[in-house]
Amino acid sequence: QVEEVLTDGRRIITFRNGTKKEISADKRMTTISFFNGDVKKIMPDQRVIYYYADAQTTHTAYPDGLEVLQFPNNQIEKHYPDGTQEIMFPDHTVKCLYSDGIKETFFPDGTVVKVEKNGDKIVAFSNGQKEIHTAQFRRREYPDGTIKTVYCNGRQETKYSKLSGNIILDKK
Repeated sequence: QVEEVLTDGRRIITFRNGTKKEISADKRMTTISFFNGDVKKIMPDQRVIYYYADAQTTHTAYPDGLEVLQFPNNQIEKHYPDGTQEIMFPDHTVKCLYSDGIKETFFPDGTVVKVEKNGDKIVAFSNGQKEIHTAQFRRREYPDGTIKTVYCNGRQETKYSKLSGNIILDKK
């Protein structure tokens, strides 16, 4: 290995395989440029930023345990210390995977899909409608109070809500 000390106080160490390590004059920042094009930076605030050249992906690890991955298609993933993951897709859809097994997806149009640990799915549409999918039934709830349910055995049920508050049951 060869070590250079520059006039501004930086140190550059070059290894036989072509890897270079640069240490700032105040020794608070280190940059390692690997022979394969990868770059690792250790920042003064203890963040570690690693750029994977082949995948064109950046991985930033924060001292508090948060990890952020940035992909070339502009997808961003955040991995929190509690196990929660947040994925932001290029179309601005956001998917949250919680450590307790619940999943939520937020779409740009305002639709939210929540999947419970047991597999039940709740879809809240931006127009006020809501769908509930379980192993037993699929139900659509409308803002006017109407509820349409299709059971797993094929039976359908519609409850109409009148302004008076009366509910009419229509079994098919």
